[in-house]
Amino acid sequence: MRFRNITVAGGGVLGSQIAYQTAFHGFPVVIYDISDEALAKVRDRLEKLKPNYMRDLGASQEQVDAAMDRIRLTAHLADAVREADLVIEAVPEIPEVKREFYERLANVAPSHTVFATNSSTLLPSQFAEATGRPEKFLALHFANSIWRHNTAEVMRHPGTDEQVFEDVIEFARAIGMVPLPLRKEQPGYILNSLLVPFLEAAQMLWVNEVADPETIDKTWMIATGAKEGPFAILDTVGIRTAYNIASGKAKARNEEYAKLAEKLKAMIDQGKLGRESGEGFYRYPNPRFKQPDFLR
Repeated sequence: MRFRNITVAGGGVLGSQIAYQTAFHGFPVVIYDISDEALAKVRDRLEKLKPNYMRDLGASQEQVDAAMDRIRLTAHLADAVREADLVIEAVPEIPEVKREFYERLANVAPSHTVFATNSSTLLPSQFAEATGRPEKFLALHFANSIWRHNTAEVMRHPGTDEQVFEDVIEFARAIGMVPLPLRKEQPGYILNSLLVPFLEAAQMLWVNEVADPETIDKTWMIATGAKEGPFAILDTVGIRTAYNIASGKAKARNEEYAKLAEKLKAMIDQGKLGRESGEGFYRYPNPRFKQPDFLR
């Protein structure tokens, strides 16, 4: 295994999951985030992951505690990456933010360090030059709840070194993922090429006042036998991520996406961030779509 010391940049919902999954499989991990306040939230997210591993994977208390012991938190980027073999970037889905981050990262990371973006919709070629090492850069995208939905989409850009591509595939397998190699860039990769249009179609039904989120979810669940509808999935993805995607598309002067971004921003302003905050389109831990009478 070429990679030993792993840094995760960005301790949000998915960043925390990536870090914990990696540590659970024996790797020392450093999580970087922008402030001590942000890191306090990261620590809370990590602690909340422990019961999931015990319930879903049968992990022992000793195993989940040992995973936590392998994780170090820091608000100093140079400190976070000084020994990193692989940096997995999970900062907000905003091109300008990612580009600025890679420019800073390139100045402090060791020359051997490989960079991987966990972006769900943006292409690695958009940031390759900003990394200062385009041949050591690619995408490594995880699905939410990665201890259960253990997919890792590994997508190269035209300048990615073949050995780096193969090394990241090997790393994904080493942390319990099923590697899904993409040799050609595709916006949305495989998973989100299927998922994002589905979620956007549901959101447009809501924005255009065709039906409310519960009715839309109920329709999907009854008609397909799915356990969750699109708005329950959006709560898991996180309202901020949905907002960032809609806001980006709104900049192309699309009025429907601008309207959607406005409605999602209103939810964020009310603290309705999805499952993470306890409320999004539903309230948790006992959302309406889990109630016995929901599909009646």
